Amino acid sequence: MYSTIVIGAGQAGLSAAYHLAKRGVDFLVLDANPGPGGAWQNRWDSLTLGATHHIRPLPGFPLEDQDSTRPASGVVKEYYGEYERRFALPVRHSTTVTSVQRVDEHFEVHADQLYTARTLINATGTWTNPFWPVYPGHFDGLQVHTNGFASPAQFDGKRVLVVGAGASATQFIVQLREAGIDTLWSTRRAPDWREFTGAEWGLEVERQVNERTRAGLPPKSVVGTTGLALTEKMRASIASGALVSRGKIARLESDAVVFADGSREKIDAILWATGFRHAHRHLRDLKLHTESGGILMDEDGVSTTMPGIFFVGYGASASTLGATRAGRKAALAASKFLTSVAV
Repeated sequence: MYSTIVIGAGQAGLSAAYHLAKRGVDFLVLDANPGPGGAWQNRWDSLTLGATHHIRPLPGFPLEDQDSTRPASGVVKEYYGEYERRFALPVRHSTTVTSVQRVDEHFEVHADQLYTARTLINATGTWTNPFWPVYPGHFDGLQVHTNGFASPAQFDGKRVLVVGAGASATQFIVQLREAGIDTLWSTRRAPDWREFTGAEWGLEVERQVNERTRAGLPPKSVVGTTGLALTEKMRASIASGALVSRGKIARLESDAVVFADGSREKIDAILWATGFRHAHRHLRDLKLHTESGGILMDEDGVSTTMPGIFFVGYGASASTLGATRAGRKAALAASKFLTSVAV
């Protein structure tokens, strides 16, 4: 039996592993990906370091490769891999956790074999659980979600409807337009463009997210809390008409979309930039979710309904800024819990 099992070896999971190792906790990290890199290894090559929000360094090891032209996926794979080796972190890749049960005072974790642990740190993120909205009608053309996007070449010669109000949607439209591909944009609400105004703005966003998680409500999408960054490139795209939303979809047809205002447009493909939901299906047997669909926890990611389970990469810690800090908090909380039950 392990003292702690960490599920997920992304930014938050590796941060938790580092702090567990510093405290001499007997732990294991289980990760579904075939190698280091977390969800970043699955991102498209055109998402370079210069185009990301930021890749935050992990504790104890600076990220020295700041070449803004390199694909972020490659940089992170190399960085996380070296991190695992440098600190001799016990990470088992290609190990998908299918379910978790609570048995007496410990957790049974089902994966390639049965693992047991006194505490559990869940760091599974969202990448494996894309959200596909449902609309009336049926479209026969190409449909791709964010996690299936590889490059604009997928859409050569096509007229593309991009659906979603987040940063990925706006970045996709800019990329597609730069590649000479015609696009339309659909959002359910008017795009929420905002000027980013520093640390105070970030603290207010974190406060709003924590309010929801403490109430047992599911976190909003990132853009639902932060809004869209109004950069110079985005201003130019708005002025050109590329980033002007046509509004909500009323229905789909075999080769067209009909918007809520009654207008109809022929399309050849849909790029669903509609976000993700937290990948918690493996925890369903623990019955942690409220009727509203959230998980009750305190600001440190500690479950307030089941002792011994801690969440990182959920709520306020879903951002790249919050994930490293959340990993530390979860490791400290798990260490404290293990000490308390040992007394």
